[in-house]
Amino acid sequence: MFASELNLLGVAGSALVVLGFIGTVLPIVPGPIIIWLGAFVWAWGDGFQRIGWPTLAVLGLLAVLAWGMDFFLTAVVSRRAGASWQAIGGAIVGGLLGGMLLSGTPPILGSIIGALLETVVGMWFIEYRRTRDRALRGSPCAPTSAAWLRRLFSNWAWPW
Repeated sequence: MFASELNLLGVAGSALVVLGFIGTVLPIVPGPIIIWLGAFVWAWGDGFQRIGWPTLAVLGLLAVLAWGMDFFLTAVVSRRAGASWQAIGGAIVGGLLGGMLLSGTPPILGSIIGALLETVVGMWFIEYRRTRDRALRGSPCAPTSAAWLRRLFSNWAWPW
């Protein structure tokens, strides 16, 4: 992009590509999807002259494949570390719900914080439910812990 051809979409697309490259290192930011989005915005600003739809389609397919492999490999590594498949599913669902529910707080920061917190809460909750019978069998604190969790999730997570 030459200095005479600078436009807002070109600059935004370049910034998204840089953010996507940062996202390939940071696990919080979905790098491949943001890189594709940056290429799309840049191509849109250029009028799709240098990057056409076939190139964007191939890049989009590669971005979705890389994003899916990231999820898959994270699940496999978590499973090898001892987490159950149910806990991994709880973490994924919790992260998605947390990102959506807290997206209005401060828009981007709320989504990131919500996804991180709810991922941990989702995995912890599923592991707690899966192991509570074995770990707390005969323990006097078992009913108290279950009642406390019910109260926490019914009053705090779903106040309406």
